[in-house]
Amino acid sequence: MSENPRDLKYSKEHEWLRQEGNTGVVGITLFAQDQLGDVVFVELPEVGRVLKAGEQFGVVESVKTVSDLYSPANGKVVAVNEKLADKPEVVNSDPYGEGWMVKLEIESVDPSLMDAEAYDKHTAGGGH
Repeated sequence: MSENPRDLKYSKEHEWLRQEGNTGVVGITLFAQDQLGDVVFVELPEVGRVLKAGEQFGVVESVKTVSDLYSPANGKVVAVNEKLADKPEVVNSDPYGEGWMVKLEIESVDPSLMDAEAYDKHTAGGGH
């Protein structure tokens, strides 16, 4: 059984999107944080920045590597998770909850996003 929530959409770059009306909450998946290892730094965009689907919007740094973050939708950043500046490890402990990264006012969602079942298959093969 998958540990990926069924109500989310997933990108092939391992971001998740939870839509709440025209707002979308974005974070990285359990698979992504597991591949990264212990997260030590998260760089997020400024509120007000307009993102295009697939555009790089930030960086997650771990003890092993640095990984770019990509937007799963077109929209404007309306909030960033300030808690991650002081507690980046929350990304590891609660990637689908307190470890969220940005909230977007969504114009449109990337049509290539996967449901949880498709994402499970994507990551079963190593996730690339």
